[in-house]
Amino acid sequence: MSISVGAAVERVEAESNFALESGAPAEVVESLGIATLRIGGGVALSMRNDPTRYWSKALGFTEPLTADVVAEVCDFYREQGNQRAVLQLAPSVLPADWDEIRAKQGITAGSTWVKLAHNGSAVPPVETSLRIDVVGPEHADEWAAVLLAGFGMPLDGYQAMFAASLGHPGITAYGAWDGDRLVAGATLFVDGDAAEFAGAATLPSHRGRGAQSAFLARRIADATAAGRTALSAETGKPAEGTRNPSLENMTRVGFEVLYERVNWVWTA
Repeated sequence: MSISVGAAVERVEAESNFALESGAPAEVVESLGIATLRIGGGVALSMRNDPTRYWSKALGFTEPLTADVVAEVCDFYREQGNQRAVLQLAPSVLPADWDEIRAKQGITAGSTWVKLAHNGSAVPPVETSLRIDVVGPEHADEWAAVLLAGFGMPLDGYQAMFAASLGHPGITAYGAWDGDRLVAGATLFVDGDAAEFAGAATLPSHRGRGAQSAFLARRIADATAAGRTALSAETGKPAEGTRNPSLENMTRVGFEVLYERVNWVWTA
């Protein structure tokens, strides 16, 4: 992996998350307690009232962190009244004194994610009985509800946040239809020469019918046709003796693992 590719895939993931949360409607910003900050070359995102504890995260850093930047990130979460956040850091940005820095700030190791990239090469045809297409604004609310249901996340506040994201110029939403019923959703976010495969989910009733692989193939084709050269995605590293179907789907269509990335958990 080149340094430029590593920096691009971290940056585009951060910008994708920043666009989603910063673009939430005002009433959702208030109800979920959303605040965003650009800091140290990366972003810090806070969602104080998030029952899933997923959306408060700091990421996108492409240069080795300093103790001062880490302290500023943690202070941001304290100022927001947030009790927990995750620092998603590529191994290349961890400073030599990381253990001392994180001990001082109350940061511990959490789960591990896998960061992947695709070179844009053609993907063999993917078979699915579902119809894959771009989601227009008339289906934004339905698409958001399906995506959240597929992830097992609540709708209150989050549905409006995801639906509003379709108005961002860098975001394209995709849906999978079974007849007239929308049963799966996915997102592609583009920024500069990079594209982030920002999440995809299928309703339990329609899993195993090829929606996820079809979404990957469509987004690879669309991103490369638009001239994006750094295509990235991430998913959880499976525990020993277990499988992660999302990871298997990604590698099957040509994504390659760049590195593993620990989710470093800060608690107040």
